[in-house]
Amino acid sequence: MEFTTGPKILTHVHKEVQITTYDTKWIPSSARFVVLGSYARATGCIQIYELSGNDVKLAKELETRTSFKCGTFGASGLAERNLATGNFEGYLQLWDLDHAPDKPIMDIKAHTSIVNDIDGIGGQTKGYGAPELVTCGRDGAVRVWDVRQKDAPVASFEPAENIAARDCWAVAFGNSFNDDERSVLAGYDNGDIKLFDLRTGTVRLETNVGNGVCSVEFDRKEIAMNKFVVACLESTFCVFDARTFHPRKGYSSATERVPMDATVWGVRHLPQNREISMVLGGDGTLMLYKYQYPDQRVVMDTDGVPLGVTGTMNLLNQQNISTQPISSWDWSPDKEGLAVCGSFDQVIRVIIVTQLNRA
Repeated sequence: MEFTTGPKILTHVHKEVQITTYDTKWIPSSARFVVLGSYARATGCIQIYELSGNDVKLAKELETRTSFKCGTFGASGLAERNLATGNFEGYLQLWDLDHAPDKPIMDIKAHTSIVNDIDGIGGQTKGYGAPELVTCGRDGAVRVWDVRQKDAPVASFEPAENIAARDCWAVAFGNSFNDDERSVLAGYDNGDIKLFDLRTGTVRLETNVGNGVCSVEFDRKEIAMNKFVVACLESTFCVFDARTFHPRKGYSSATERVPMDATVWGVRHLPQNREISMVLGGDGTLMLYKYQYPDQRVVMDTDGVPLGVTGTMNLLNQQNISTQPISSWDWSPDKEGLAVCGSFDQVIRVIIVTQLNRA
């Protein structure tokens, strides 16, 4: 498929590394990014790179006893810019990379085994509510942590007793549009999707998308729920319209199939335009999509109850950059179209997506 007009996906920097990369994150308000992963000897690695012309330079490197799986700056203010990480032994840790990088300033046993995913909220200049982290693990638990209260989670959603726990692969914050409201979206290896309401401590939505869930994300965290995307195995991702909840059918959704036969590792929304997102392919392909709203977002069903209508995802461009899965992607919050990604071919890439105004 040829894409002659519209946005282009360009590789700005191609940097080979000696680690397995699991996550990449821009340091807020800087030209630096963090790479989290594992050395060949199964120890953890934090690397900090800074942009330098047409290359990146390694500014700092830290080795730990346990490999890292995920990280976020979401619960940290711009003054501190502390990195929260989850590792393969189930520990949630908080790192002051600028002033005390050698030892975590918070170290909690969050899960019985690997922390699969982490998200943060409340630390940046925009948004509402307390600075919080959410983690999920192989033990099937979803736990919310206040970084100011380091001894126990402020909320915990555990698997039911006497039932084999499903591996929870992905979590994300959303619906944080005032100081009281906040929700957590979780995806599991059997295709289950659960939406937890943190204000009431209840399960707001429970459904199944038919395939293991690799990633979940709201288009924006700090607004009333608009839509969210679920990335799955078997070449699919699902878009949910989250504005209208039907008492019997829940939120309306649409399943999209990507052009190649590969797992969808993630969907990441552009911070400057929530309708544009990058889809990460298991064959090393990046796919840029734009969401198109339907003519009517709400219709009445046969009983006169409001029912949401889902829009469509339109492919703007695609580019194969690797022979291995794209394991992580992070848009720069400060520079539109700039991103960093990691893949299992032991390469870090800085990507520039141009002409986004033509999308």
